Amino acid sequence: QVQLVESGGGLVQPGGSLRLSCAASGRTFSSYAMGWFRQAPGKEREFVAAISRSGLVKYYEDSVKGRFTVSRDNVKNSVYLQMNSLKPEDTAVYYCAARVGVGKDSSEYEYWGQGTQVTVSS
Repeated sequence: QVQLVESGGGLVQPGGSLRLSCAASGRTFSSYAMGWFRQAPGKEREFVAAISRSGLVKYYEDSVKGRFTVSRDNVKNSVYLQMNSLKPEDTAVYYCAARVGVGKDSSEYEYWGQGTQVTVSS
């Protein structure tokens, strides 16, 4: 069992940066690949980024490539999403999730956090 808690969301101006954190409970964090997803009002949840157990393999959704960076610290049982050059269309609730084997398909993620709101607005 893995419990996930996101933090770091907030209100930021276009062009600004935020760093989301996701803290995991349990001793088996390093056994799971981690993903970030987001859901904007009236839209379906979408993939943002994913990172393998070791951190060596990373995937990004096309619209965030070059702006977002996913990383993890298996000692601190945490995964991070550094978001730079934020745009209004990045506004959404951001969720972290855990699964066995890295991937982009949300249906294959077993554990989910409660989400953190990111609002990009002037």
